[in-house]
Amino acid sequence: MTTVVALAGYAVLVGAAAPSLLSRARWAHRAPALAVAAWQALMTTFVVATALAVYHLAIAGKHVHDGFVGLLTACGLITGAPARGATPTLSDILALVAPAVIVLLPLGWFVRCAWRAHRARRRHLDLLTLVGEPAPEYGATVVDHDTPAVYCLPGRFRRVVVTRGALDALSEEQLRAVLEHERAHIHGRHDLLRLWADAFSRAFPGLPLSRHAREQTALLVEMIADDRALRFHRREALATAMYEVAAGQVPQVALGAGGTGALIRLRRVLTPQPRPHRATRLGVVAATVAAPLLPLLVACGP
Repeated sequence: MTTVVALAGYAVLVGAAAPSLLSRARWAHRAPALAVAAWQALMTTFVVATALAVYHLAIAGKHVHDGFVGLLTACGLITGAPARGATPTLSDILALVAPAVIVLLPLGWFVRCAWRAHRARRRHLDLLTLVGEPAPEYGATVVDHDTPAVYCLPGRFRRVVVTRGALDALSEEQLRAVLEHERAHIHGRHDLLRLWADAFSRAFPGLPLSRHAREQTALLVEMIADDRALRFHRREALATAMYEVAAGQVPQVALGAGGTGALIRLRRVLTPQPRPHRATRLGVVAATVAAPLLPLLVACGP
Protein backbone atom coordinates (compact mmCIF):
# COMPACT_ATOMS: atom_id res chain seq x y z
CA MET A 1 0.00 0.00 0.00
CA THR A 2 2.95 2.30 0.58
CA THR A 3 3.87 1.94 -3.08
CA VAL A 4 0.34 2.89 -4.13
CA VAL A 5 0.39 6.00 -1.95
CA ALA A 6 3.83 7.02 -3.24
CA LEU A 7 2.84 6.57 -6.88
CA ALA A 8 -0.52 8.29 -6.43
CA GLY A 9 1.12 11.20 -4.62
CA TYR A 10 3.68 11.51 -7.40
CA ALA A 11 0.92 11.53 -10.01
CA VAL A 12 -0.90 14.29 -8.11
CA LEU A 13 2.31 16.30 -7.82
CA VAL A 14 2.97 15.99 -11.56
CA GLY A 15 -0.62 16.57 -12.60
CA ALA A 16 -1.54 19.44 -10.27
CA ALA A 17 1.49 21.20 -8.75
CA ALA A 18 4.30 20.96 -11.29
CA PRO A 19 2.40 22.53 -14.23
CA SER A 20 1.95 25.91 -12.58
CA LEU A 21 5.63 25.99 -11.62
CA LEU A 22 6.82 25.07 -15.11
CA SER A 23 4.47 27.55 -16.81
CA ARG A 24 6.02 30.36 -14.73
CA ALA A 25 9.63 29.26 -15.17
CA ARG A 26 11.75 32.12 -16.50
CA TRP A 27 14.02 29.85 -18.52
CA ALA A 28 11.18 28.30 -20.55
CA HIS A 29 10.79 31.14 -23.06
CA ARG A 30 14.56 31.38 -23.43
CA ALA A 31 14.84 27.67 -24.29
CA PRO A 32 11.46 26.75 -25.82
CA ALA A 33 12.58 23.43 -27.29
CA LEU A 34 13.77 22.28 -23.88
CA ALA A 35 10.54 23.51 -22.31
CA VAL A 36 8.46 21.52 -24.81
CA ALA A 37 10.45 18.41 -23.90
CA ALA A 38 9.73 19.10 -20.22
CA TRP A 39 5.98 19.34 -20.87
CA GLN A 40 6.07 16.11 -22.88
CA ALA A 41 7.92 14.44 -20.01
CA LEU A 42 5.34 15.63 -17.47
CA MET A 43 2.47 14.20 -19.51
CA THR A 44 4.30 10.89 -19.95
CA THR A 45 5.17 10.80 -16.26
CA PHE A 46 1.55 11.33 -15.23
CA VAL A 47 0.40 8.43 -17.40
CA VAL A 48 3.14 6.11 -16.13
CA ALA A 49 2.68 6.99 -12.46
CA THR A 50 -1.11 6.74 -12.60
CA ALA A 51 -1.06 3.43 -14.47
CA LEU A 52 1.41 1.91 -12.01
CA ALA A 53 -0.56 3.21 -9.02
CA VAL A 54 -3.76 1.64 -10.36
CA TYR A 55 -1.93 -1.60 -11.09
CA HIS A 56 -0.48 -1.90 -7.59
CA LEU A 57 -3.86 -1.06 -6.11
CA ALA A 58 -5.47 -3.81 -8.19
CA ILE A 59 -3.01 -6.51 -7.21
CA ALA A 60 -3.08 -5.37 -3.56
CA GLY A 61 0.56 -6.25 -2.93
CA LYS A 62 0.48 -9.77 -4.39
CA HIS A 63 3.96 -9.82 -5.94
CA VAL A 64 5.78 -12.91 -7.06
CA HIS A 65 9.55 -12.44 -7.03
CA ASP A 66 10.71 -15.32 -9.22
CA GLY A 67 13.62 -14.39 -11.44
CA PHE A 68 12.85 -12.32 -14.50
CA VAL A 69 9.11 -12.96 -14.18
CA GLY A 70 9.22 -11.67 -10.64
CA LEU A 71 11.04 -8.53 -11.73
CA LEU A 72 8.46 -7.81 -14.41
CA THR A 73 5.73 -8.41 -11.86
CA ALA A 74 7.31 -6.00 -9.38
CA CYS A 75 7.64 -3.38 -12.08
CA GLY A 76 3.99 -3.70 -12.97
CA LEU A 77 4.66 -5.10 -16.45
CA ILE A 78 2.83 -8.40 -15.94
CA THR A 79 0.26 -9.63 -13.47
CA GLY A 80 0.90 -11.58 -10.36
CA ALA A 81 2.23 -14.62 -12.22
CA PRO A 82 -0.33 -17.26 -11.28
CA ALA A 83 0.90 -20.82 -10.86
CA ARG A 84 1.81 -22.73 -13.99
CA GLY A 85 -1.31 -23.96 -15.75
CA ALA A 86 -3.60 -22.04 -13.40
CA THR A 87 -6.45 -19.98 -14.82
CA PRO A 88 -5.98 -16.22 -14.32
CA THR A 89 -8.30 -14.79 -11.72
CA LEU A 90 -10.50 -11.73 -12.08
CA SER A 91 -8.02 -9.70 -10.06
CA ASP A 92 -5.23 -10.76 -12.44
CA ILE A 93 -7.27 -9.58 -15.42
CA LEU A 94 -8.21 -6.29 -13.74
CA ALA A 95 -4.58 -5.72 -12.83
CA LEU A 96 -3.80 -5.59 -16.53
CA VAL A 97 -6.94 -3.98 -17.89
CA ALA A 98 -7.11 -1.00 -15.50
CA PRO A 99 -3.61 0.39 -16.15
CA ALA A 100 -3.90 -0.49 -19.84
CA VAL A 101 -6.97 1.75 -20.10
CA ILE A 102 -5.04 4.65 -18.55
CA VAL A 103 -2.20 4.20 -21.06
CA LEU A 104 -4.43 3.61 -24.08
CA LEU A 105 -6.84 6.47 -23.36
CA PRO A 106 -4.50 9.32 -24.42
CA LEU A 107 -3.10 7.16 -27.24
CA GLY A 108 -6.62 6.56 -28.51
CA TRP A 109 -7.41 10.26 -28.39
CA PHE A 110 -4.17 10.98 -30.23
CA VAL A 111 -5.13 8.64 -33.06
CA ARG A 112 -8.61 10.15 -33.20
CA CYS A 113 -7.34 13.75 -33.19
CA ALA A 114 -4.71 12.92 -35.80
CA TRP A 115 -7.32 11.32 -38.07
CA ARG A 116 -9.64 14.32 -37.72
CA ALA A 117 -6.80 16.71 -38.47
CA HIS A 118 -5.77 14.66 -41.50
CA ARG A 119 -9.29 14.72 -42.91
CA ALA A 120 -9.65 18.46 -42.27
CA ARG A 121 -6.32 19.17 -43.96
CA ARG A 122 -7.28 17.10 -46.99
CA ARG A 123 -10.55 19.04 -47.34
CA HIS A 124 -8.66 22.32 -47.09
CA LEU A 125 -6.10 21.17 -49.65
CA ASP A 126 -8.93 20.31 -52.03
CA LEU A 127 -10.28 23.83 -51.53
CA LEU A 128 -6.84 25.33 -52.18
CA THR A 129 -6.69 23.43 -55.46
CA LEU A 130 -9.74 25.40 -56.56
CA VAL A 131 -8.99 28.86 -55.17
CA GLY A 132 -5.22 28.88 -54.71
CA GLU A 133 -2.53 29.96 -57.12
CA PRO A 134 0.96 28.41 -56.95
CA ALA A 135 3.84 30.77 -56.20
CA PRO A 136 7.00 28.72 -56.90
CA GLU A 137 9.29 31.64 -56.07
CA TYR A 138 8.07 31.46 -52.47
CA GLY A 139 7.31 27.75 -52.31
CA ALA A 140 3.76 28.64 -51.30
CA THR A 141 0.17 28.86 -52.48
CA VAL A 142 -1.40 32.30 -52.82
CA VAL A 143 -5.07 32.84 -51.93
CA ASP A 144 -6.91 35.90 -53.14
CA HIS A 145 -7.96 37.40 -49.79
CA ASP A 146 -7.50 40.94 -48.51
CA THR A 147 -6.65 40.09 -44.88
CA PRO A 148 -2.91 39.44 -44.37
CA ALA A 149 -2.40 35.85 -43.28
CA VAL A 150 0.34 33.24 -43.60
CA TYR A 151 -0.06 29.66 -42.41
CA CYS A 152 1.02 26.12 -43.14
CA LEU A 153 -0.71 22.78 -43.45
CA PRO A 154 1.69 20.16 -42.02
CA GLY A 155 1.67 16.46 -42.68
CA ARG A 156 2.19 14.33 -45.75
CA PHE A 157 0.71 16.89 -48.15
CA ARG A 158 2.40 19.90 -46.62
CA ARG A 159 1.62 23.35 -47.89
CA VAL A 160 2.43 26.96 -47.02
CA VAL A 161 -0.38 29.41 -47.76
CA VAL A 162 -0.11 33.17 -48.20
CA THR A 163 -2.99 35.54 -48.79
CA ARG A 164 -2.88 38.33 -51.35
CA GLY A 165 -3.24 40.78 -48.47
CA ALA A 166 -0.01 39.48 -46.92
CA LEU A 167 1.85 39.91 -50.22
CA ASP A 168 0.67 43.51 -50.38
CA ALA A 169 1.42 44.33 -46.74
CA LEU A 170 4.83 42.69 -46.31
CA SER A 171 8.16 43.59 -47.77
CA GLU A 172 10.27 40.91 -49.44
CA GLU A 173 12.40 40.38 -46.34
CA GLN A 174 9.38 40.28 -44.04
CA LEU A 175 7.67 37.74 -46.26
CA ARG A 176 10.77 35.56 -46.40
CA ALA A 177 11.05 35.69 -42.61
CA VAL A 178 7.48 34.61 -42.00
CA LEU A 179 7.76 31.87 -44.64
CA GLU A 180 10.83 30.53 -42.82
CA HIS A 181 8.73 30.49 -39.66
CA GLU A 182 6.14 28.31 -41.38
CA ARG A 183 8.73 25.96 -42.85
CA ALA A 184 10.12 25.48 -39.34
CA HIS A 185 6.69 24.24 -38.26
CA ILE A 186 6.57 21.78 -41.14
CA HIS A 187 10.08 20.38 -40.77
CA GLY A 188 9.84 20.22 -36.98
CA ARG A 189 6.46 18.41 -37.11
CA HIS A 190 5.16 20.77 -34.47
CA ASP A 191 1.65 19.63 -35.30
CA LEU A 192 2.38 16.28 -33.64
CA LEU A 193 3.48 18.00 -30.43
CA ARG A 194 0.26 20.00 -30.36
CA LEU A 195 -1.80 16.91 -31.21
CA TRP A 196 -0.33 14.98 -28.29
CA ALA A 197 -1.02 17.84 -25.87
CA ASP A 198 -4.56 18.12 -27.20
CA ALA A 199 -5.10 14.36 -26.94
CA PHE A 200 -3.81 14.36 -23.36
CA SER A 201 -6.16 17.19 -22.42
CA ARG A 202 -9.11 15.28 -23.86
CA ALA A 203 -8.11 12.09 -22.08
CA PHE A 204 -7.77 13.83 -18.70
CA PRO A 205 -10.10 16.87 -18.80
CA GLY A 206 -10.01 19.18 -15.81
CA LEU A 207 -6.46 18.24 -14.88
CA PRO A 208 -4.24 21.33 -14.47
CA LEU A 209 -1.50 19.60 -16.42
CA SER A 210 -3.87 19.14 -19.37
CA ARG A 211 -4.73 22.83 -19.59
CA HIS A 212 -1.21 24.14 -19.04
CA ALA A 213 0.43 21.63 -21.37
CA ARG A 214 -1.98 22.42 -24.21
CA GLU A 215 -1.58 26.18 -23.85
CA GLN A 216 2.17 26.19 -23.30
CA THR A 217 2.93 23.71 -26.08
CA ALA A 218 1.01 25.86 -28.57
CA LEU A 219 2.98 28.94 -27.49
CA LEU A 220 6.38 27.26 -27.28
CA VAL A 221 6.29 25.69 -30.74
CA GLU A 222 5.62 29.17 -32.13
CA MET A 223 8.70 30.42 -30.28
CA ILE A 224 10.74 27.56 -31.71
CA ALA A 225 9.65 28.57 -35.20
CA ASP A 226 10.45 32.21 -34.41
CA ASP A 227 13.97 31.23 -33.38
CA ARG A 228 14.43 29.31 -36.61
CA ALA A 229 13.38 32.34 -38.66
CA LEU A 230 15.73 34.58 -36.67
CA ARG A 231 18.71 32.52 -37.79
CA PHE A 232 18.31 33.92 -41.29
CA HIS A 233 16.40 37.20 -40.91
CA ARG A 234 16.49 40.38 -38.85
CA ARG A 235 14.40 40.67 -35.71
CA GLU A 236 12.67 43.80 -36.99
CA ALA A 237 11.61 42.03 -40.19
CA LEU A 238 10.10 39.06 -38.36
CA ALA A 239 8.41 41.23 -35.72
CA THR A 240 6.82 43.49 -38.34
CA ALA A 241 5.60 40.48 -40.30
CA MET A 242 4.12 38.93 -37.14
CA TYR A 243 2.32 42.18 -36.38
CA GLU A 244 0.88 42.44 -39.88
CA VAL A 245 -0.50 38.89 -39.98
CA ALA A 246 -1.53 38.64 -36.31
CA ALA A 247 -5.19 39.36 -37.10
CA GLY A 248 -5.39 36.87 -39.96
CA GLN A 249 -7.75 33.94 -39.45
CA VAL A 250 -6.29 30.50 -40.23
CA PRO A 251 -7.88 27.03 -40.32
CA GLN A 252 -8.00 25.20 -37.01
CA VAL A 253 -5.74 22.43 -38.31
CA ALA A 254 -3.13 24.90 -39.57
CA LEU A 255 -0.22 26.62 -37.86
CA GLY A 256 -0.25 30.37 -38.48
CA ALA A 257 2.55 32.90 -38.31
CA GLY A 258 0.37 35.15 -36.14
CA GLY A 259 -0.07 32.17 -33.92
CA THR A 260 -0.64 31.83 -30.21
CA GLY A 261 0.52 34.55 -27.81
CA ALA A 262 1.49 36.99 -30.56
CA LEU A 263 2.09 39.82 -28.07
CA ILE A 264 4.35 37.69 -25.86
CA ARG A 265 6.26 36.51 -28.90
CA LEU A 266 6.64 40.04 -30.29
CA ARG A 267 8.14 41.21 -27.02
CA ARG A 268 10.45 38.19 -27.00
CA VAL A 269 11.61 38.77 -30.59
CA LEU A 270 12.29 42.47 -30.07
CA THR A 271 13.87 42.05 -26.62
CA PRO A 272 16.19 39.06 -26.88
CA GLN A 273 17.18 37.27 -23.70
CA PRO A 274 20.29 35.13 -23.14
CA ARG A 275 19.97 31.38 -23.17
CA PRO A 276 19.64 29.76 -19.74
CA HIS A 277 22.86 28.99 -17.91
CA ARG A 278 24.40 25.65 -18.81
CA ALA A 279 23.80 24.36 -15.29
CA THR A 280 20.11 25.22 -15.64
CA ARG A 281 19.87 23.45 -18.98
CA LEU A 282 21.62 20.34 -17.65
CA GLY A 283 19.38 20.32 -14.59
CA VAL A 284 16.24 20.54 -16.72
CA VAL A 285 17.46 17.77 -19.01
CA ALA A 286 18.22 15.56 -16.02
CA ALA A 287 14.81 16.23 -14.49
CA THR A 288 13.09 15.62 -17.84
CA VAL A 289 14.75 12.22 -18.17
CA ALA A 290 14.34 11.25 -14.53
CA ALA A 291 10.68 12.25 -14.11
CA PRO A 292 9.11 9.32 -16.03
CA LEU A 293 11.73 6.86 -14.67
CA LEU A 294 11.11 7.64 -11.00
CA PRO A 295 7.72 5.89 -10.78
CA LEU A 296 9.30 2.79 -12.36
CA LEU A 297 11.97 2.80 -9.67
CA VAL A 298 9.32 3.15 -6.97
CA ALA A 299 7.27 0.31 -8.47
CA CYS A 300 10.31 -1.96 -8.80
CA GLY A 301 11.49 -1.24 -5.28
CA PRO A 302 11.48 -3.84 -2.54
